Amino acid sequence: MDPTKAMSVFTRACPYLARTGMSVLQGLAALPASGSQRALSTSAADQARCGVCPGHTGQSALLAKASECPVVGPSIRASEAASANANSNAGKAAAHSASSAESAATSNPVANGKAAGADDAGASGPATHATQGTAFDYEGLYQAKLAKKHDDKSYRYFNNINRLAARYPQAHTAKASNLVTVWCSNDYLGQSKNPAVVGAMKEALDTYGAGAGGTRNIAGNSALHLRLEAELATLHRKEAALVFSSCFVANDATISTLCSALPDCVIFSDAMNHASMIQGIRNSRARKHVFRHNDLAHLEQLLAQYPRSTPKLVAFESVYSMSGTVGRIPEICALAKKYGAITFLDEVHAVGMYGPRGAGVAEHYDYAASLQAPAGQRIPGSVLDQVDIVTGTLGKAFGIVGGYIAAASSLVDMIRSYAPGFIFTTSLPPPISAGAVASIQYLSKSQRERFLQQTHMRELKADLASAGIPVVPNPSHIVPVLVGDAERAKLASDLLLSEHKIYVQSINYPTVPVGEERLRITPGPGHDAQMRSRLVRALDSVWDALALKRSADWARDGGRCGVGESRTNSELHVGWKRGVDYVWEDHQLKQAHDYECARKGDIRIEPAIPATVQQQFVSATAA
Repeated sequence: MDPTKAMSVFTRACPYLARTGMSVLQGLAALPASGSQRALSTSAADQARCGVCPGHTGQSALLAKASECPVVGPSIRASEAASANANSNAGKAAAHSASSAESAATSNPVANGKAAGADDAGASGPATHATQGTAFDYEGLYQAKLAKKHDDKSYRYFNNINRLAARYPQAHTAKASNLVTVWCSNDYLGQSKNPAVVGAMKEALDTYGAGAGGTRNIAGNSALHLRLEAELATLHRKEAALVFSSCFVANDATISTLCSALPDCVIFSDAMNHASMIQGIRNSRARKHVFRHNDLAHLEQLLAQYPRSTPKLVAFESVYSMSGTVGRIPEICALAKKYGAITFLDEVHAVGMYGPRGAGVAEHYDYAASLQAPAGQRIPGSVLDQVDIVTGTLGKAFGIVGGYIAAASSLVDMIRSYAPGFIFTTSLPPPISAGAVASIQYLSKSQRERFLQQTHMRELKADLASAGIPVVPNPSHIVPVLVGDAERAKLASDLLLSEHKIYVQSINYPTVPVGEERLRITPGPGHDAQMRSRLVRALDSVWDALALKRSADWARDGGRCGVGESRTNSELHVGWKRGVDYVWEDHQLKQAHDYECARKGDIRIEPAIPATVQQQFVSATAA
């Protein structure tokens, strides 16, 4: 590889060298490393010492500089060490082979614990195609895969963000004194720092210790697990629930186990489903069809291809996390019933957030009935009652970690008995289970956090629209801001963090399609009006600095993923009810506000509700 190509490899892989001018890199490539004692040679052993540049002998100053880099340096040093070790061992190979042959002829194989003709024959026997030739270049594969990520700008850099419980939603970076405001957390309601939750976890830690002790089958099944599952079954008005280490595992294990057990099962999956569901579908090896996102006509067309007697599963989500769109739950359930299918609804980004008790979007469809019915009691004919399997997480709005399913007791017991993802993994530790129980119980009663999150989200979307910042339209709490390019989305995120002390992570492929890269913003109950104003000003500044498209620009270009498109077109895929802007409707928010005022002794909710929203509810109450 010539020096120019070598420099290209380095600049793609190393963010430090990428900032260095080309002339400086060319000079480094031409110079030998300072203090280098390597003689020029064309031997294979010497060439191997410079594993990044085959054919280049000796270590250049460029390679020496790269060796100091914390990203690629360890790989280079490991490669050199492995090459040097291989060269050192090469001289010993012949003697070792001869020694092995002599040992095999004189030693007693039984006394050495080996059956005659077993391992020794392979070690000293004649060379074959299996022992000759060059071994596979594993390191080369790793580097090529990483280079591909760097080339298409989808390589992921993890920021060092340490959220502060006492200063939510603030965090510090790698330097504790460097404070930033977090606008992209999935701890949607700030439950991870809720005193009721933290207190329950501390009590369980003192009482039961830090670890679970094993799988549920071996010393890892406790009263806290049973209580947590009972709480989840009550929340979703189902017969039973089962807790997993994460909802990725819950989705994968449940879909793969269930659909591999159903004979000739066919799965129908929404095109925007999460990777965990896709993985479960793959692992089930069942036949599958992917229907266009929220396209009921397409789904029915696919379902109609099979007899009603064929086992079928329709898998979809309530809130799609990267677009904020909402699944058409009642209509999909009706189609499933018509064609003899069961439904699998992922409520990961909705539990805790929607419904009067936080059971999700399916509960929210029947808000009034759910508010009146006793906890845990079935509501025949309700949307939630029509869903066969609900999955959710404890790691987002509930603020802890873990996943679960809720369904009929026989189905849950079958998954418990057969799913490897449940059987062969350590159960949730006692403090996690205790914290989850406390969080579910708290959010089943409190409307404060949901009210604040929803009002802050409405205000932010309105402010961004006024500034021409392109928000992907949706009726949920997610605020996706369209960028449309992976590299510039990363630059926008970096500028927000470095120049404005605001952390919003960029989202790229494969999480979203190429060309739909975005910033994903999630307002929380702790984001006040001042923080929101700073965010809008910062985004406006970044959009100018990077010359990013605004809403009007997308409209002139025909629109993309709902931005710059007519409301009629965007409503085809955003879900929820036609003509209704938000899942939480105005009268429901007012009801939540009044409930909290009464529960808290008729005081205003703190932190302060945005002024325009506060005035709206004060006026409505007075009227």
